[in-house]
Amino acid sequence: MKKLVLTIWLMGIALIAQAQLYDPSAFDKVYDGLLKHPGVQIESAEAINQMYNYKFYEADKEFRWLRVRYPKHPMPTFLMGLAEWWKIVPNTDETGYDDQCLMYMDSTITLAEELYDKSENKLEPSFFLAAAYAFKSRLYSERKKWAKATFAGKNALKYFEKCKGNADFSPELLFGDGMYNYYAQWIPENYPLLKPILLFFPKGNKVSGIKELEKTANTAFYTRVEARYFLVQIYSMENQYDKAYQMSKYMNEQYPDNPFFERYFARSAFVTGRTNEAERVSKDILEKISRTQSGYEAVSGRTAAYILAYINAIFYKNIPEAKKYYQQAVDFSKQTNATTSGYYLSSVIGLAKIATEEKDYDLAQTYFKEVIDKAERKSSQYKEAKKALDDAKKSRREERRKRN
Repeated sequence: MKKLVLTIWLMGIALIAQAQLYDPSAFDKVYDGLLKHPGVQIESAEAINQMYNYKFYEADKEFRWLRVRYPKHPMPTFLMGLAEWWKIVPNTDETGYDDQCLMYMDSTITLAEELYDKSENKLEPSFFLAAAYAFKSRLYSERKKWAKATFAGKNALKYFEKCKGNADFSPELLFGDGMYNYYAQWIPENYPLLKPILLFFPKGNKVSGIKELEKTANTAFYTRVEARYFLVQIYSMENQYDKAYQMSKYMNEQYPDNPFFERYFARSAFVTGRTNEAERVSKDILEKISRTQSGYEAVSGRTAAYILAYINAIFYKNIPEAKKYYQQAVDFSKQTNATTSGYYLSSVIGLAKIATEEKDYDLAQTYFKEVIDKAERKSSQYKEAKKALDDAKKSRREERRKRN
């Protein structure tokens, strides 16, 4: 009997302590929104981590609970849409999740518009309106639906403008500033055909954009990982490979089953000469693909296979292993219709060189012709293949002269 009383007493103490640490209803009375609501952050933190670690089923359960708790707020629905987007991230040619992603973003917009009309604080609904429209624009851009992408982008910008300069309200709002500043300058530099469209938008500043994204990556809660997702790519585009390496390594440690961050970790380790890490991570990627782990597919596969092929060919001089991995990179590229990608072309050249060393000149010629057929004329792969074929023709002509 004493043990029973003691157990009940201890359970009561634990429940009281828990209530003191986190009382959702008490938080709801203090905070008029969810962006700065510490209770919601406590409730959603694990689910968000599960989502970024590609445990979508576990994340979805928590997001649905949040939607039951806050049925009129756009946040839970937005998080569900964000999960659909991350299913697309490993291979952006994958269209199977498009409809679900767009549906959640449209629902987010509807809820955010209603909140905007009713709420005195316009910043929070503006943030979700900007974010939902921005993700729609992203997805439409991937599908080359430029008119829809432009329309969604203009709406996103309209609400980003309402959030601009209010990072003191929430660091989440700085994310939009950083994204706009960087890409408003980057897009016309890299896609001149889109310059006429961007004439109607304010000018950007890449340096400011990177600084704002870095601050978001260090201070925000909901947009922290999104900022890091973009920074990993931006650092690579800006040839800041050591920064890309440090960021992708850290994110891989945080989310070891996220294929995007693991792929960038392998790439940046390889580019910066950290071959031991690149080899280890690449093998891990291929192992996860072989067991059909969520999110791991041919795009990650061609990166990992090429890295392993190059390491075996150049550093280990293990030609059989190099040939095996080059062929894997070729096969993965074909699965994703990426036969003009650098990984495909460089892998075919690798196979051509091996065929030449093995004195299988006809096969080598076939490989080099494949590169010439698929590569852009200004690319290094095209020039290398063209030179190899020209040299082979000269060698054959010299052999004929000697015979005569």
